Amino acid sequence: MIALIRPASFDDISSIVEIENKTNQMPWTKAQFFSSMEVGHYSVVMHKDSDILGFAIYSPIIPESHLLNIAIDPAYQGKGLGDKLLQQIILQNRTIGVKTISLEVRVSNLPAINLYEKRGFLKDAIRPDYYSGSPKEDALLMRLNI
Repeated sequence: MIALIRPASFDDISSIVEIENKTNQMPWTKAQFFSSMEVGHYSVVMHKDSDILGFAIYSPIIPESHLLNIAIDPAYQGKGLGDKLLQQIILQNRTIGVKTISLEVRVSNLPAINLYEKRGFLKDAIRPDYYSGSPKEDALLMRLNI
């Protein structure tokens, strides 16, 4: 499947929220996505024609960057799109001078952990009870030196 990646706009937020609600146990709200864009976080969407297939949001403070959120619509998962999107995020960060990308991921999210490891991310630490909910869940901290 040919999918393109471009900077996200405020017009994309409804589609991003829809994907977020399908993929995240404790999803960001529409207001959180607006706020993220307003404060200058880098936001991209993966699309095919006018359909948004996925998104990613990261916050570079050179020489580091924090991957805040990344998701592919479940209808398009398993096609390598998450890997393509992650590779683009790594490239964008490298291009602006980032040396290290960090992230948190639920310890139970094995597909995401496997993807990050495939791209060279290393496991750093566990942050206990990081994710709210019932029960709370630990976060695995990962980083990539680029």
